[in-house]
Amino acid sequence: QVQLVESGGGLVQAGGSLRLSCAASGGIFSTYAMGWFRQAPGKEREFAATISWNGDTYYANSVKGRFSISRENAKNTVYLQMNSLKPEDTAVYYCAANLQGLIATIPYEYEYWGQGTQVTVSS
Repeated sequence: QVQLVESGGGLVQAGGSLRLSCAASGGIFSTYAMGWFRQAPGKEREFAATISWNGDTYYANSVKGRFSISRENAKNTVYLQMNSLKPEDTAVYYCAANLQGLIATIPYEYEYWGQGTQVTVSS
């Protein structure tokens, strides 16, 4: 099975930047679509960004223009570069793998998930 290990979360000031990483193992990373989701306390998990197996990207309107998803297949890693962070970006961020390799925005379309990493944006 696929294992996903996230890193890069932490505390950052509003307007600052943070880069999250998610390293995959146990499968053929280059064939997967990868996604980032986030969940604040008491709220449903929401889609943030996704990248297909061939590099097509799609973003939620709430993060478009501020966040950028990318992948480095040689390192089996997907990144989420977060710029111009706002307090409302505070959440646990999860990476996920879609083995079909297609753009996907719904949580149930992803078969494997990371453990989540906390991002806190202070004002």
